[in-house]
Amino acid sequence: MSAKGSAGSDASGRTPERWSEITQQYFEVFHHDLGRPLSRIVGKERELRAALEARDGTIDPAVAGLLDEIERQGPNFRLMMSNLQVLIQLEAGPAPGRDDAVEPAEVVRKIVERYNAVAGEMGKQITWWSEPAEFGIVYSDGSAIEHIVTNLVDNAVRFADAQVEVKLTQNPTHFFVRVWDDGEGIPPHYLQHLFDRGWTPEAARRDEKVSSGLGLFIAQTLAGRQRGELTVESVTVPDPDHHTGFLLSLPLGSPAGAPSA
Repeated sequence: MSAKGSAGSDASGRTPERWSEITQQYFEVFHHDLGRPLSRIVGKERELRAALEARDGTIDPAVAGLLDEIERQGPNFRLMMSNLQVLIQLEAGPAPGRDDAVEPAEVVRKIVERYNAVAGEMGKQITWWSEPAEFGIVYSDGSAIEHIVTNLVDNAVRFADAQVEVKLTQNPTHFFVRVWDDGEGIPPHYLQHLFDRGWTPEAARRDEKVSSGLGLFIAQTLAGRQRGELTVESVTVPDPDHHTGFLLSLPLGSPAGAPSA
């Protein structure tokens, strides 16, 4: 890329857009090749846990701690790879809008199931529900919805004290996903930077970062590209009602070729 000429291409004639496409293709292969062994590692960890419990009835606390760490890192690694893939797509510029037929309730259910084991090992619980119970179909980018909600649930599980709640609602024009946790809350002076690219509280304190700071930035960017919004409200300790709630708002959309609401 440093060899680009005045026409915006490099010595081989590839434009920045073409380089982005190539990067995306290589990353998809990379993501797939890492995803399969990761799934096997997590699966074997669960088999080993079940075998130890069946043999002795209990598991040595040190061994259980190691198994718990493997269980926690599986979803974290998948999300990190997914965030990188989406970031590459975002860097390529705005993509054409999508209007897939999506069942938000099914998307949320699968994400909650994916994180149930991790939350359970941490002594936390995830619950979810929708109003109405038969939520139906919306027309939007299903991949974007899944990615946004996954980032929000992952964040909530990490910072909750004991409880994470996910709620689906809708009005005549929009649907909403609220992800709530009972953690210590986010200090007001952090809220204004929460969606900044690469920002974390550790960065503000000049401490070692424990995350990339990309998840919430990507989630809000994807929400905006779907003509939606991602907001946050939080109450901090020592208030007994301390919590954090993220609210995703997206239009219900309409089938391809139909006039938008």
